[in-house]
Amino acid sequence: MSTFIIVDTNIIDTEKLNQYGQQAAITVAKFNGKFIAKGPIDALHGTSYYQGKAIIEFPDQKSAESWYHSDEYQALVPLRNKAIECQFHLLNSL
Repeated sequence: MSTFIIVDTNIIDTEKLNQYGQQAAITVAKFNGKFIAKGPIDALHGTSYYQGKAIIEFPDQKSAESWYHSDEYQALVPLRNKAIECQFHLLNSL
């Protein structure tokens, strides 16, 4: 059963976002994850505080949680926090 990490984002610094994105993608791949969608959103109903979203698919919840808590990814958190304002959500498929 796939597990998804859904990231809501507002860009703070585009240059830092590019650096973070390149490095984060490498860490995602190490845990068998893949980005399946990312970019600006168009809210169909209601007001969204966040302007962007990314959806990362992992083979299971353990892989997703292991990626997020890994030393490799956690080392990127200070750069992430300079690049984007964000929320991360974990969602299991049905």
